Amino acid sequence: MKIGIFGGTFDPPHLGHMDAAAAAVEQLELDKLLFMPAGIPPHKETAGGAAPEQRLHMVELMADGMAMPDIVEVSSMEIRREGKSYTVDTLRQLRLEYPDDELWLLMGTDMFMTLPDWREPDEIMKMACIGAFDRTESEHGTPMEDQAELLRQKFGARVRLIPLPQVREISSSRIREQGTGEGLWPPVWGYILGRHLYGVEKPLTDLDLPDLRAVSDSMIKARRIPHVHGTAEEAVRLARRWGAEEIPAERAGILHDCTKYFSVAEHKKVCEKFHFTLDKYELENEKLLHAKTGALLAKNVFGEKEDVVQAIMWHTTGRADMRPLEKILYLADYIEPSRDFPGVERIRSLAYEDLDAALLMGAEMSIEDAEKGGRALHPDTEHMRDFLLRGIEEKK
Repeated sequence: MKIGIFGGTFDPPHLGHMDAAAAAVEQLELDKLLFMPAGIPPHKETAGGAAPEQRLHMVELMADGMAMPDIVEVSSMEIRREGKSYTVDTLRQLRLEYPDDELWLLMGTDMFMTLPDWREPDEIMKMACIGAFDRTESEHGTPMEDQAELLRQKFGARVRLIPLPQVREISSSRIREQGTGEGLWPPVWGYILGRHLYGVEKPLTDLDLPDLRAVSDSMIKARRIPHVHGTAEEAVRLARRWGAEEIPAERAGILHDCTKYFSVAEHKKVCEKFHFTLDKYELENEKLLHAKTGALLAKNVFGEKEDVVQAIMWHTTGRADMRPLEKILYLADYIEPSRDFPGVERIRSLAYEDLDAALLMGAEMSIEDAEKGGRALHPDTEHMRDFLLRGIEEKK
């Protein structure tokens, strides 16, 4: 098995790191790539940067965004280790874990050019091959190729230069200085906003749509981002069709699943903090909790208005006599473009013809699915169905 080790401070990790990692996986035909955030890097000052655990989490967000779950992993080995993070110590530990595998130590130009000055460089190059990211096309006689030849002759190293398909003029230090999301995977920028890292002090109660989206994306898995974005976009289209305000609809869509990946303990902690009492059905069904805690964060952390808060509160179960934005978010969540289930096309069409009829169809399908699956159903969904049925009958 070929294993790439991509270490660094990652303070913060940026799109250049993602590009380089993807190039290494492809060109070296790696079976596994380990991002290895440094604990205390021996060559850099970390004052003013993020804490090790925060850098680790940002790297996890970046790795998740690469959509290579079978290949790309994040190791906390150096974060956990006490003292400075020397590469030779990391490789010795990895050699114990992967005694028969081919290790490739990945690095940028600056690190590559100073490799002979590292601690025990001969041991490093005995334990691992060297993959150096090349920002230009290297030919014989260029500094990168000259360095590669020196390492081969002096240390017997196996060296491979990895051309980058695109070169981004960006660095972690520049990102820390500029205080914007330029050059970052959006969930990483959202994490920075949410934790007020690197002197970024934007109030979470006053975020514009792109920043609100980034913070929400930082709270969920990358695989769920298309659903969340699709729900927000669908909510805007429905709001436009039915004469509702589009911006609140989009904000509700952005935040509706922001606590989807909270543990039960985290959900309960949010409810306790904001004095919200879960009912017995919610306590028995974990899938219902994110609507309640998402609404609580929308109100108390992100400062959203009450119509947005209530739309998020009821987007999973629905309820009797729903307000316009509540109906819109419930349906947007149900029919956004990535949804694919029997009957979805009919609900999509109906949602733009008769809002209440589409809601009724959604409620009846939810009730039927729960009954078939032997799952307990929250009474609010039945109340929504019954209320809609009465309204339809009264119109006849």
